[in-house]
This record gives sequence, C-alpha cells and structure tokens, in this order.
Amino acid sequence: MVPDAQPQAVQHVPVRTAQPYGVMIGAGLLHRLPEHVTSEQVAIVCDENVAPLHAGAVRRNFREHGRLAELLVVEPGERSKSLSCLETLLEQLAAAAFSRDCTVIAIGGGVVTDLGGFLAASWLRGVNFVSVPTSLLGMVDAGVGGKTGLNLRSGKNLVGAFWQPQLVVADVETLRSLPEEQFRHGAVEFFKHALIGRPEQLQLLADPAFRPDAPAERLSSWLADNIAVKAGIVAADEREAGVRMHLNLGHTLGHALEGASGNELAHGEAVAYGILFAALLGKNRGLADLTPVALQLLRRVQPQPLPPFILSDLLPFIARDKKNRAGSQRFVLLEDAGRPFVADNVQQTELEAAWEELRSLVDGLVWEAAN
Repeated sequence: MVPDAQPQAVQHVPVRTAQPYGVMIGAGLLHRLPEHVTSEQVAIVCDENVAPLHAGAVRRNFREHGRLAELLVVEPGERSKSLSCLETLLEQLAAAAFSRDCTVIAIGGGVVTDLGGFLAASWLRGVNFVSVPTSLLGMVDAGVGGKTGLNLRSGKNLVGAFWQPQLVVADVETLRSLPEEQFRHGAVEFFKHALIGRPEQLQLLADPAFRPDAPAERLSSWLADNIAVKAGIVAADEREAGVRMHLNLGHTLGHALEGASGNELAHGEAVAYGILFAALLGKNRGLADLTPVALQLLRRVQPQPLPPFILSDLLPFIARDKKNRAGSQRFVLLEDAGRPFVADNVQQTELEAAWEELRSLVDGLVWEAAN
C-alpha cells in the first residue's frame, strides 16, 4: 500500500440486503479506512503474506487516528479456515478485551474474509465486520455477500454463518502486489459471474488487457459490473434459499476436488474444472453447449493437471454438497449463458458420463500444453 496515494474515481455498488451496505471499488482506498470505520477498537485479521504488504500500514493508520488496532495474523491457505484457528483468534480478542462495539476488519483473500467474517459473527454473538478483499477472488466473490465459513475434514465450508459486512472496500492497487497466478485463479469467479449474469463480459476471456496491471479505472469498472451480479443475487436471496444457489456454478465438483486433493488444487483451479463439468452435464441434457467457453476459461486459468481421481473418489464430497435436499443431488447448470438454474435429481449415470468426457478433454489440454 502507498500511504500517500491519491484515490481516483471510486465505483460504488449497493448491496440491498435487510441491512444495506455498499462496495467501494477504486485505487488508493486502504489508507482511507479510518474515515469509514469509526470504532475505537479494531481487530485486523490478515495472513502472513498480507500483514507486511498492507495490513501493517492499515494498523499504523488507525493508531495515528487514536484507535486501538491489533493485528490477528494467520497462516496463509485453507488450513486457517479451521475451528482451531478460530479458537485462537477468539482467545486473542478476549485477551485484548475487545468489546461489543469493536469492528473486525478482514484484509486478504477469500480465506481471510471467510474466517474474519465468521470471527465477527461469533465474538460476543456478533460484532461489526468490514471486508477488505485484496485478491480478485475476494473482490468479486468471497468478500461480498455475508457468507462466512470454516472447513472440516469432511468438506469445505460446512461450518459458518450468514453475517453481512457493514462495508466492503476493494482497493484495486492491491491486485498489483499479488502473483499473476492468483489473478488468473480469481478470474474463475469473475467469469462465473459473467456466465450467470453478465455474458457480455465473457469477451474478456480473450482480452490480454484483463490483467492486474490494467489501468485502475478500467479494472474498477470491470469489477463493479461483475460485483453487481453477486450484489443483485444476494439482495434477492440473502440466505441462499433459492437463486443464490446460482453462485455455486462449478462449485459442486470444485469443492469435491479441493477436498479429495487435500487442497492441493487451489479454489480457482478446482472451480474451473467444475465449470467445465457443469457445461458437460448441460450439453448432455440437450442444453446450450458451453464447453468451448469452459475450455477457454481453463486455458486462461492454466490450472494444475487434474489429479488421477476416479469419480468414486469424489462422490462422498458431492453427496455432502449444501445444495442437496432429501437425498436429491443438485447441480447449477446453464440453459445458456446468462440463464442459470438448479437441476434436481442429477443421476449418477450423468455424473459418470460427464466425468469421463471431462477427463478426456483435460488430458487433451495437457497434451497440447506439452507440445
């Protein structure tokens, strides 16, 4: 973070939930956080990578404004989304005597915003929460919408709460400090939103300008349009009783791949494979064939090779998917780009056919890359 950076034009996306809030998107926003967070006690949750890059400067800024600001630093990666890590953070809040009018600020990627949000929901039965995503995945998806979560050995995000932030701040300058690989992984959630609600943004799949070093105003505009997809869905279905399930496109298989691989596959990589799997399920049902788009997304993301799983390795994770109802296996599919729906009673024969086809296509992609 550059402390004296002057903010450019800021984009605002409203999230009209029961307690409305906004998403601010622009450059140079991190050092303005004390203007928007007025609590006297601020707990800043971050990981070991973000602490020296951004969070330390944010803490100094709050302290210069006369606030009590503490850093709660966790290990990077999915392992921090655990009950043991949550307990450690709660004990730190207790030791520092944080009161009910404090604010938890999560600065980082999707892991940190998920963990920080659940920490805010849990401490003293719920305190103020501000989400400050610093990755593309966090900005367009995990940092917005109030879904918080922890992982169990049995699966991803099986523990959590709906806890909406008071504010989301997306400073696009933070994207420039991350490895380009992380931007590619986060692009999966960006293009997922394009597939379910902004088909015109699919043209960015082939646009080399869609990069973390793009001009800040262009990045902010792209992100605002994309975040608006999630904001509209969250406002219509805050607690995932209906249309909010559409945001799970690609996640049923994606979460299974993450779980079966012990998180060796990153979230974006796993969901990219999951989107291809959903496209194949849809094609085989006679819906629009979106497999070329899904393959283009895979090439853009450049995921690790798919581990040598067989479908039976993944079925226990798929069976625990949160969308399932009364034993009915559900997947989010697309009638066409921009027309998502939840398919009930997806049969194992359908899963087997799509999995075999996916493996064949992916093996072809690996062969192409190697030659």
